[in-house]
Amino acid sequence: MPAEGTRMAGLWEREVGRLPPKRFANAVMASKDFVQSLSIHKRLRKHRGCVNTISFNSSGSLLLSGSDDQYIMLWNWEKGEPTLKFYTGHDNNVLYAQFMPFSDDRSIISSGADGQVRHSQIQEGGCVLTHKFAEMDYAVHRLAVQPGNPHTFFSCGQDGAVWSFDVREKEATELFKCGAIHDSPFYAIDLYSIAVDPRNPCYFAVSGSDEYVRLYDTRKSYLNGDSKFGCPVEHFCPPHMIAENKDGITGLAYSQTGELLASYSYENIYIFEREHGLHFNNFEVGEKLLMDATVESSLLCGEKKLPVPQTFVGHKNMKTIKGVNFLGPNCDYVTSGSDCGNVFIWRKKDGELMRVMRGDKRIVNCVEQHPSEIVIASSGIDSSIKIWAPGESENTSDDEILISPVAQAILMALITWMNLYFPMVLIPLMTMKMWMTLKVTTKSMGKKRQLEMEVRKMMRAAAKT
Repeated sequence: MPAEGTRMAGLWEREVGRLPPKRFANAVMASKDFVQSLSIHKRLRKHRGCVNTISFNSSGSLLLSGSDDQYIMLWNWEKGEPTLKFYTGHDNNVLYAQFMPFSDDRSIISSGADGQVRHSQIQEGGCVLTHKFAEMDYAVHRLAVQPGNPHTFFSCGQDGAVWSFDVREKEATELFKCGAIHDSPFYAIDLYSIAVDPRNPCYFAVSGSDEYVRLYDTRKSYLNGDSKFGCPVEHFCPPHMIAENKDGITGLAYSQTGELLASYSYENIYIFEREHGLHFNNFEVGEKLLMDATVESSLLCGEKKLPVPQTFVGHKNMKTIKGVNFLGPNCDYVTSGSDCGNVFIWRKKDGELMRVMRGDKRIVNCVEQHPSEIVIASSGIDSSIKIWAPGESENTSDDEILISPVAQAILMALITWMNLYFPMVLIPLMTMKMWMTLKVTTKSMGKKRQLEMEVRKMMRAAAKT
């Protein structure tokens, strides 16, 4: 019998009937080995602008994408081909799009930088009818659907307003504006993200241009007295950032068990649970906390104590509005794009960085998981969508050469060294030779190591001169 705890032991237990197939599949999908084996399986190239939103349908057979080109595409991602492309009616970039549940993948909602929220219905034969629900003065960055509800959804935008929509009645209702905590009570913050708790769909969270995640309950009155501003039932914030008013939150995501991820613009990613709530711990929102150097797991203010949430460190989130997500059958991992063009994957239980994968020439904004397979999709500033799966990487074309961070660092060090010790006339020649080498040795992603070896050889040769 194989050693206990190994993958072979799990396979043996499945074969003799001790481990149900579903549990075995989930264990494999959550393993470190499979996270480490992810590589680019397909590149979906049909959009003519940044791809700002991607999402799978419930079965995982289709991938939905929206772009700066104002088009939405439905992809057969396994073949790498679009099955449908249509103009959304948006006058500016499509920022978010999603299938409505239980609609046979024929009902799609979208929002854009033009402030519009639209509903598209795919008819027999591929004809698409679009309807404009509402048009705000500012961009609408995110929509949120209640799990299992094919009729209603929410939106949030840069005007600070949260809206509710019903596709049956073609109606839109402004629920409330999200009021600032630090400034005038008549000031609304910009909103960038909204997410519904899948375990308790009556709760939804919003975030924006300050450090607080606000939680609302649809069973209670949204409004705070006679004010137009909303009345949250809970606030979340890392203790050291409370009342600082120095950061914002661009992305939110719920796990299957109600854990809430928040991606900060100039800080890190944090995961909140019920015990991290400010009201749960009897804190007044905006109350300044004092750090006690003798306490590692909490921050103190007088006799009050607030637990510190798990932190995920390493990515950069300052240039664009990025999402954040869970990976794995039991939300075992956390993932996000980054300003450096990489996809980051952390282990949820301890925050350890497990993988950094090159996903874009400039910035990765979206990372989405397939609903049942070990497959993820990523997109960003590039006009292509990357499909990641275990196994060998596909060949990359000459116009999409992805150079590893190690090679980039070596290249910059060599150029700096040449600038110090060689006459300026030699730099163009050496640089030209290097880039010719890079072009030859990066025709496939599998030759990254060869690229780095070639750069090191050139450094050694330059040092002997």
